[in-house]
Amino acid sequence: MKANRAAWVKNRKGIVTQMHYARNRVMTGEMRFAAGREGLNPEFVRSEVARGRMIIPANIRHLSLEPAAIGIAASCKINANLGNSSVTSEIGTELEKMRVAIRAGADAVMDLSTGGDILGIRRAIIQASPVPVGTVPIYEALHRAGSVGKLTADGILEVIESQAREGVDFMTIHAGILSRHIPLARKRLTGIVSRGGAILAQWMLERGEENPLYRNFEKICKIFRQYDVAFSLGDGLRPGCLHDASDRAQFAELKVLGALTRLAWKYEVQVMVEGPGHIPFNQIEMNVRKQRKLCSNAPFYVLGPLVTDIAAGYDHINSAIGGTMAGYAGAAMLCYVTPKEHLGLPDIRDVREGVIAHKIAAHAVDIARGRKGARDRDERMAEARFRFDWEKQFECALDPETARAMHDETLPGESYKEAAYCSMCGPDFCPMSISRKAFGKHCGSRKAGRKAGRRSPAAIGV
Repeated sequence: MKANRAAWVKNRKGIVTQMHYARNRVMTGEMRFAAGREGLNPEFVRSEVARGRMIIPANIRHLSLEPAAIGIAASCKINANLGNSSVTSEIGTELEKMRVAIRAGADAVMDLSTGGDILGIRRAIIQASPVPVGTVPIYEALHRAGSVGKLTADGILEVIESQAREGVDFMTIHAGILSRHIPLARKRLTGIVSRGGAILAQWMLERGEENPLYRNFEKICKIFRQYDVAFSLGDGLRPGCLHDASDRAQFAELKVLGALTRLAWKYEVQVMVEGPGHIPFNQIEMNVRKQRKLCSNAPFYVLGPLVTDIAAGYDHINSAIGGTMAGYAGAAMLCYVTPKEHLGLPDIRDVREGVIAHKIAAHAVDIARGRKGARDRDERMAEARFRFDWEKQFECALDPETARAMHDETLPGESYKEAAYCSMCGPDFCPMSISRKAFGKHCGSRKAGRKAGRRSPAAIGV
């Protein structure tokens, strides 16, 4: 694949995006690789990328990349945010967070570093990461400038181009927040909670000028198509609490993001659109439908959504609940939230717990969507449970290490390998053990389950 990508760069001095090749009916190595991972027909993947309903973030400079497809027709993906703050963390820690996140199942990572050795951390992550890497370039631009007042459009564009050259696969660009939207945010309970959105709002208020990312959007498109960087159009006005959800500010920006999506497509640049935020559970489906309509079915990448404001310390669970609904309604990728959300910079343990929680959500989405093969692992787990095959159960678990440790806390040593029970019921009250004795060979296999008349997702209207 690397050789093919290098040849494209050598032979085509202009546009090298997956969308460009897809629209010209060229089947790239990235499309074939992603299709193989998804169990999809490569031609179908090509057509989805051509339409903009699927993206394959694949910067030509990211040589260690194993391409992934993000879109409604692909499996639900999750992203893990990494990066230091001006207060804490360094390169070694962020690299370990990345490794832990990927081992736990992250499909993409974002470096959100805001202080210290931003350049060194990003380069190390890109070099080591087999999954797509994203950034928010306004952070480095502000770090370089020193203050919002010293930010310039040229300085921001310089950072964007340098990150593209380094191999960043997708960038959050907050081009949808405009000066006319700022008064709408004044009516909110928590104002603007996006860091990028707040930086640009302050810049517009101080200068009395329009958002420089919006004014220079076509210049950014021209940079992106040279390296195949995908837009992750940022929601600078995402709601930061339930009170502010689904308000005029949020949807005014979303409408602009839809227009920018179609403009980027004219340059044959790939796009996904970022979404909220804090949203009551009953409003999530409406938000996803609205995004798909306004943004012409570009993939939706959601932060959560968090369905309550009072889960401090447990916001990874809060977010996974909302993410499951969002994914089922049509979101293509879930941005993880960790237990430290709203409280501090996540450590390695927080990263792992956040990824696992959202991997469960994404897997639940794939099952609910009726995706081919999504339930295979679940059925292997069910069989292993009925047979008391503990090793197979640990193997099937999303987090084998934790599953094994929890089991061995109360049933330690070698005994668990033969025990037809766990410490919950013991040998005399285990219902599965009783069922095995009562039903014998007529129970405990997927074949038996099919004979019992289990219906497929399509049969129940999913």
